[in-house]
Amino acid sequence: MHQTELFVAPPLDTLALEQHARNRGFALVAGVDEAGRGPLAGPVVAAAVILPEGMRIPGVDDSKKLSPETRERLFDTIQAQALAIGVGMGSPELIDRINILQATRHAMLEAVSTLSVQPHFILIDGITPIESPIPQKTVKKGDSLSLSIAAASIIAKVTRDRLMRELDAIHPGYGFAGHKGYGSAAHLEAIRRLGPSPVHRLSFGGVKEHIPCPSS
Repeated sequence: MHQTELFVAPPLDTLALEQHARNRGFALVAGVDEAGRGPLAGPVVAAAVILPEGMRIPGVDDSKKLSPETRERLFDTIQAQALAIGVGMGSPELIDRINILQATRHAMLEAVSTLSVQPHFILIDGITPIESPIPQKTVKKGDSLSLSIAAASIIAKVTRDRLMRELDAIHPGYGFAGHKGYGSAAHLEAIRRLGPSPVHRLSFGGVKEHIPCPSS
């Protein structure tokens, strides 16, 4: 793994970072982002997206700024137009074992590794690189600065939201379909009432306090 710094001016548009990478000889650029670092339940999900050079997809932005309906619509558009999409996950068990930061890095590396076409350069949302030999650059608030990262944020968010709706049917009573595992008042009350489910993160505050004590 090595972090490659691109000496660029602040981007004037959301394709500037990708274009600077291509100008340095990196033809295929992947944006990488995650969803679900903060919730008390469910996996952290990462996505990697390679878009065709110069492609603009109107409306693509940081997934947190978009309505669920808009995210779903753009998810389908990105799926149809991207050169490659990869998804990776860090399970609740992995999060508890190695911590959320390392599980997020694991999910991001898996997302890149599962791309059908391997990128020449990676743009990663945030400040933490991943253990990959592919040249990379971390971009703080990258989901607002890079179209590829923003597209990855939408893929990750929609994928995780759909999974949490499935988990709601498997583990009823917690309201996963609504709060998606985040620590809402209703979710915290459900944990107090029902105890943690098999998909809760047992190392997180709000959950670990309610782990049943082993019988003596």
